[in-house]
Amino acid sequence: MWTHLQIDWGPALEILILAVVIYYTCRFLRGTRGWPVVIGFVVLLLALALVTTILDLKVLRWLLGTFSAFFAVAVLIIFQPELRRMLAELGNLPLFVSMSEQRESIEVIIQTVERLADVKIGALIAIEQSIQLQEAVESGIRVDCDATPEMLETIFFPNNAIHDGGVIIKGDRIAYAACIFPLTQRQDLNKSLGTRHRAAIGLSEETDAVIVVVSEETGMISHAYKGQLVRGVSLEELRAFLTSVLVQPVKSRHGVEWLRARLSERYKPGSVVITKNEPRPALKQTAD
Repeated sequence: MWTHLQIDWGPALEILILAVVIYYTCRFLRGTRGWPVVIGFVVLLLALALVTTILDLKVLRWLLGTFSAFFAVAVLIIFQPELRRMLAELGNLPLFVSMSEQRESIEVIIQTVERLADVKIGALIAIEQSIQLQEAVESGIRVDCDATPEMLETIFFPNNAIHDGGVIIKGDRIAYAACIFPLTQRQDLNKSLGTRHRAAIGLSEETDAVIVVVSEETGMISHAYKGQLVRGVSLEELRAFLTSVLVQPVKSRHGVEWLRARLSERYKPGSVVITKNEPRPALKQTAD
């Protein structure tokens, strides 16, 4: 009896492939400027399909079916920059990033922050992860060079023409400098919190980037991630934080643990300012 039983895995495989493609496409577009257009386009199509089905509008249903091919062309035209960037990212996908390379990049950040904090030179460094930061910044100068403490110090040196703004680090390279990050729109933050820290919170609210800040007035080191700003951290605390965010996901992004981590990050509360070793976190702030 079992010899005549055949299981057709074709439909299940097709559903799996479509689910993976849709998931990674949404994950790539999430946080970009094209994401609201995607939501609006999908809602419009679903609303039209629902109305034509409920009211039995045969002509409108025929028009939707007839122009479905034109809708596909419209999608390709509207989302041409996002699609081109997605294909480029697939071509440059780091499939074999070693943990030693991750830790080397972290040490570059630590050495840079240590030197800048000692001489009280302000810095704003964003470490890109899965969401493209070019869509979140308003401007920037393309650098595309190896990330080294010496190069980062040179960029943030006060007499440098591109020292204002933030730096975007992608992998082990400095991608852009003099970037203007979006400021947070939260009204419950202390008024003395400066532009540099507000930009760090704003970028962390819109993307999954890790932002490191050095105060120009006090030399205080801070980091922002998922809308949460932690101020007054030591170098060891910064190293531990960067390792937990940038290195640990490479090792443990599997199955339930990966899903639990993503859900916990997505449903974290809004922006919080935490000052280390302070009894009341958001009251003692510097101007930058």
